[in-house]
Amino acid sequence: MTEYLPTLNACLNSASAVFLLLGRFAIARGDRKLHKRSMISAVTVSVLFLVSYLTFHAIHGSTRFTGVGPVRTLYFTILTTHTILAAAIVPMVIVTLRRGLAAKFALHKAIARWTFPIWLYVSVTGVIVYFMLYHWYA
Repeated sequence: MTEYLPTLNACLNSASAVFLLLGRFAIARGDRKLHKRSMISAVTVSVLFLVSYLTFHAIHGSTRFTGVGPVRTLYFTILTTHTILAAAIVPMVIVTLRRGLAAKFALHKAIARWTFPIWLYVSVTGVIVYFMLYHWYA
């Protein structure tokens, strides 16, 4: 059963990226209602991702990357930046979400300009890591 969790995780990361982009475009158009729904959806799928990710690694452990040469350096560069930023983004998302829900829009916008690109990077690189680890260099 756990063999499907990496694919689920990649799908959840992809969904998070889509919701983030939808939310960004919505707020740029002034559609606060769609922005709010999109961002809450991004948080929801990200929480589901975290539960699935931790479950997989608790049961399965680590999966070794088998690529060699320059692609190995590329993989570990992506993985390292992804991991560091994934840890950093959690409190940023919480603060950004709380400020938005509390209608503290100036404060929300001030941190969201940092949260959005980092969160999007983490979501997209999570999918890249998945493909490199389970498909391209499996």
